[in-house]
Amino acid sequence: MTFLELHPLTAAELSAVVKLDELCFGGLWTRSGYERELDSPSSQLLVLEARRETKESGFPIVSSESFTQNSLKAEIEADPTSQKSLLGLGCYWSILEEAHITILAVHPNYQRQGLGQLMLYALLRDAKKRQLEWATLEVKPSNQAALSLYHKFGFTEAGRRRRYYKDTGEDALILWRGGLQAQEFEEILTNCYQQVERQLTLWDWQLWTDEAIEEAS
Repeated sequence: MTFLELHPLTAAELSAVVKLDELCFGGLWTRSGYERELDSPSSQLLVLEARRETKESGFPIVSSESFTQNSLKAEIEADPTSQKSLLGLGCYWSILEEAHITILAVHPNYQRQGLGQLMLYALLRDAKKRQLEWATLEVKPSNQAALSLYHKFGFTEAGRRRRYYKDTGEDALILWRGGLQAQEFEEILTNCYQQVERQLTLWDWQLWTDEAIEEAS
């Protein structure tokens, strides 16, 4: 089983994040853009990593065979000094009482395994913890997988931005989710997290600890 860890982005991970951005978005933000985000008190950046044991980390020993299913074994063999692999990235801006989700990315090789839902859960849990009241984001109408994910968390369409995406000329759907501090939303978060746990198990993933999500902020 491969262990996953969520934590805030650090400067040491900028190169890996820029590479993931290029893979997922064709270069949405530059390195300097991510550096500005790191320096901004209103920007919350979380990354998701697959981890091996090191003496410093205290992670459980994971045999090389357990990495085969998720294609990590080849990466580790190519770079024996590597102890981790960046799989996901999420960002939101806190603006007054709003969490504006700007990035939700999962490495193309690991999509449809529950990692995107895990990242969205972590962002919204963090926003709730920071006492924000609602969340917004933009998404392509053609991105049915993303729309299905956002609907699980109760997002609804609030409008459109015409020809927002320069690569395709598509409009952007503006999605909105209010009531982040309500008990009903807490129940949705709990339900979605339980779904994530089951799906991660099917793909041989395991979160290092449940508390890692709470501590990521």
